[in-house]
Amino acid sequence: MSELATVSSSVLSLHVSNEECATVLRCSGMLTLESSAFLKAEVKSRIPERGRLVLDLSDVSRMDSSGLGAIVGLYLSAKGKNCDFEVINLNQQIRKLFAISNLLSIFETCGRQGIRMP
Repeated sequence: MSELATVSSSVLSLHVSNEECATVLRCSGMLTLESSAFLKAEVKSRIPERGRLVLDLSDVSRMDSSGLGAIVGLYLSAKGKNCDFEVINLNQQIRKLFAISNLLSIFETCGRQGIRMP
């Protein structure tokens, strides 16, 4: 793994690294209204054509509906570029938010709590 960059807003940091077959963005902090536009802008610019992008939420302490909307928007942008988009390491609160929104099934295979990057 090689870390490419770390970018931050006031409440969210993204650590970008290249894994063997994916770009991984590890989020740290809160994914809320204050940081959702930052997340979308930073991640959207890194979506490869026909690649794989992994959003690791293991260090996200809180997420609201704006954060969820940002993730869904990124998922759709990635699919538009034939890029696999995965969300991993959902804590209990984030997993519940996905379930309440009926979005857990979209991210279920890679979003189970405790699953790590291979």
